[in-house]
Amino acid sequence: MIWPILVNLQVQILQDIQILKICYMESQTIDRKNKLDEGLTFKISRFREQIKRTQPHTHAGYYEWIFLEKGEGFHCIESEKFIVKAPEAYLLQPGQLHFWEFTSLPKGFVILFNHNRFDALKDAELISLCNRVAFQRRIGLSGETYPSALLEEMFREHQANTGLSGIILNGLIMALAGRLLGFSSGIHEKSDVPHSTLDKFILLLDQECTRLHKVHEFAERLNITPQNLNNICQKQGGLAASVMITNRILLEAKRFILHTDLTIGEIAHDLSFRDASHFGKFFKQATGLTPFQFRTSYFGNDQTTVS
Repeated sequence: MIWPILVNLQVQILQDIQILKICYMESQTIDRKNKLDEGLTFKISRFREQIKRTQPHTHAGYYEWIFLEKGEGFHCIESEKFIVKAPEAYLLQPGQLHFWEFTSLPKGFVILFNHNRFDALKDAELISLCNRVAFQRRIGLSGETYPSALLEEMFREHQANTGLSGIILNGLIMALAGRLLGFSSGIHEKSDVPHSTLDKFILLLDQECTRLHKVHEFAERLNITPQNLNNICQKQGGLAASVMITNRILLEAKRFILHTDLTIGEIAHDLSFRDASHFGKFFKQATGLTPFQFRTSYFGNDQTTVS
């Protein structure tokens, strides 16, 4: 009884080793693809219907959501190997290495987008949804849950490209992200668990950006060196760790300034700056405006708060 199990396990291990060898051997010439034309922040297209093995590659600075309605084969994401069993969805983050090996014709859609698509203030809820979805790798679907109508509507709206298409597409992205979270929560007990170091760093940024401001502080929490954290952020996220920290603190600062009645001094305290002056210098260096000027630029001079 035990012998067949051991044989199957050995075969599986050998297959996994072979895939890792392929990834390693071809890592010297890994292709970095950019399927978003210059200036585009979103694109949806039909999945190419052909049986072939793609070369290991990464994507430059954008997320890729793949929805397969049909298809069989294998999908390797970094060191994980998945047996393709459509219908299902795969969710790739910027910089992740992957490749396909299909044994039957695939059919579905590919969605590409980057965070430049969204206004950090107006679309905060949508950004949060997409970040939560980003911690998934694969979500199994069924004939009933595969969002065919939603994907077709997104495809038609993207093709139409009217003056209102941007607003409509953002609404459809939010609906799709919500559906994905709903599907995954019914399948995985830990649907929001980060997988990679970059995932963990992004999650820690969301949780601790009001308290931690230095690369070494985040690196200590992640049990790696600041140099390693910076290398990972540069390679997989396209930005230095310090820049990602600054951007996240800046986003939180803008939310406080525009959506609360807190004084600038109170905001500085809540964001763990030494004082209002130190916070003001940080904000002006990043935006060219003082916090009070930024608030006034949105709401005019009718301000009841003090700087």
